[in-house]
Amino acid sequence: MKKRIIFLLLSLLISHFSRANDVVAKNTVSVMSYNIRNAKGLDGITDYQRLADVIRREAPDVVAVQELDSVTGRSKGADVLREIAGRALMYSVYGASIPYDGGKYGLGVLSKERPLNCYSAVLPGREEQRQLFVVEFERYVIGCTHLSLTEEDRISSVDIIKEEAAKAKKPFFLAGDLNATPESGVMNRLQKDFLLLNNIKNFTIPADKPAHCIDYIAYYTGKKGGAEEKEKPFTVLSNRVVEEPVASDHRPVIVNIRFKVKQSEIFRTLPYLQNPADDGITIMWQTHVPVYSWVEYGTDTVHVEKAHLLWDGQVICNNTNHKIRLTDLQAGQRYYYRVCSREMTLYQAYYKEFGATAVSRFYSFALPAPGQTDFTALLFNDLHKRQATYDALLKQVKDVPYDFAVFNGDCIDDPASEDQALEHLSLYCEKINASEKPVFFLRGNHEIRNAYSIGLRDLFDYVGNKTYGAFNWGDTRFVMFDCGEDKPDTTQVYYGLNDFEQLRLDQREFLKKEIVGKAFQEASKHVLIGHVPIYGNSDRYSPGVELWADVLAKAPFNISISGHIHQYSYHPKGTVKNNPFPEITGGAPQLEKATVMVLRRKGAVLTLTVLNARGETILEKELQDPCEN
Repeated sequence: MKKRIIFLLLSLLISHFSRANDVVAKNTVSVMSYNIRNAKGLDGITDYQRLADVIRREAPDVVAVQELDSVTGRSKGADVLREIAGRALMYSVYGASIPYDGGKYGLGVLSKERPLNCYSAVLPGREEQRQLFVVEFERYVIGCTHLSLTEEDRISSVDIIKEEAAKAKKPFFLAGDLNATPESGVMNRLQKDFLLLNNIKNFTIPADKPAHCIDYIAYYTGKKGGAEEKEKPFTVLSNRVVEEPVASDHRPVIVNIRFKVKQSEIFRTLPYLQNPADDGITIMWQTHVPVYSWVEYGTDTVHVEKAHLLWDGQVICNNTNHKIRLTDLQAGQRYYYRVCSREMTLYQAYYKEFGATAVSRFYSFALPAPGQTDFTALLFNDLHKRQATYDALLKQVKDVPYDFAVFNGDCIDDPASEDQALEHLSLYCEKINASEKPVFFLRGNHEIRNAYSIGLRDLFDYVGNKTYGAFNWGDTRFVMFDCGEDKPDTTQVYYGLNDFEQLRLDQREFLKKEIVGKAFQEASKHVLIGHVPIYGNSDRYSPGVELWADVLAKAPFNISISGHIHQYSYHPKGTVKNNPFPEITGGAPQLEKATVMVLRRKGAVLTLTVLNARGETILEKELQDPCEN
């Protein structure tokens, strides 16, 4: 079996990476440690606003703060942490280490997220009492500390900190002024159980001319040999010391991390099959996080090949929308496949870091066998994201074995965002079993509207990469058209951003070539599908008739299937605008008007059945060849 990979348009990848960046932001946490010397700068000036500005410029998610007064005489009764928090627009929690000058002196934590819990653990300090101030958040715990000036006390503190970190049921980060240089015995002891996340070659003190590193952010590994620990639940994206020479006698340290997700949290949707044409099929799915994705497939579940997406020799990855096409498939052969996605938490020029790998169960599909004529297709239109209507229609065809399904426009209408579009797309696909039955999404005029309308290309795989085209199922030829919007391009609400006239002219040329082409000529049945009716569109704007009528008059279609007008209708040949073949339109999104169509081919007979949401058959008709109509 020969494996080939489809190449996608570069423009489609842009929104993939944009979406990936959004997800990265949600999983990224910026941790800062800052000894602020009670907001007294090296210039001798106590300036809360200046200190808060340093924090706001860096925009950390959480800040471990050391050397803080709380309503002391020295600070003229000010609650220093609260003063800074108000200016930095962050939550604050304070942990007093000692009584001091009519108030207290200690540590604090600032955060964008509201803390869940906090407590203090006493640490030794001969010159003054020290502490580990522990603050819990939804995804992690941070321990803020300022260790003693005495070596023995610092070494003893390390063992206490380790015990407190071991109690945490979430990732535990230690941040603070440890009063120890990297080569010291204290730091060697700490690193048996903690992994340093900041670069110790970047000095933190004194702020005006840094010469030493004594401020750290570390992660509790829970194992000896912490520096070698690789199974941490996050990736370090960056670390640095902020170049702030005046606001305090220390410079702040920042580490940006990205949490890895659990294997069960990687997949966002089930895989869905599209574009079963030209001996190939496209497998699509979405993930919650950026990943490297591939498909494993074969004629059984043991001997499988791997397919991933290549672009100019480079694997496309670190994205959340996945579209992989399998080609050179054997007609009639059943294939088994599963999709695999490995989280990518870091993508750099010479280094990449990965998380867990999610693997779906095996699914199967088969393209029509040589000489196969029989099929059954389900057709829906104008669902307008009404899941109750879709569910009601599905009940009426639950016992109908089908080969593929068509969503003929205005099903994902007015898509404002990818989230909104995917919410409905994934439900449509899951309930129709699109993991094993191919689906075609044809564009309606409402899929053209709203901010994410062009983004639907990321979620669909159009035949021939156009919103119109043709494919064969056995020896039945399906031709799909796209009328575009239902009003002239000059209509004010389009703001001059549409040019569907050119799209229709392009389709005129496509139709002229299609109907004289070999695939069309050799097919024994012909079906035309599009959202806006070409003929039975009442007195509404109907450019399809004007531009395509003379071409279609020569085409021997058995039926034209549409929607759009929100009213079921059937027009026999010659009954409306001289239609050269029958035209049928499906119903409306309202339950009382909704319809589902079942198109069947059995031998030489092609039939169309239309059911309403109550299960009543409102049409059951054998579709004659044009010469017999």
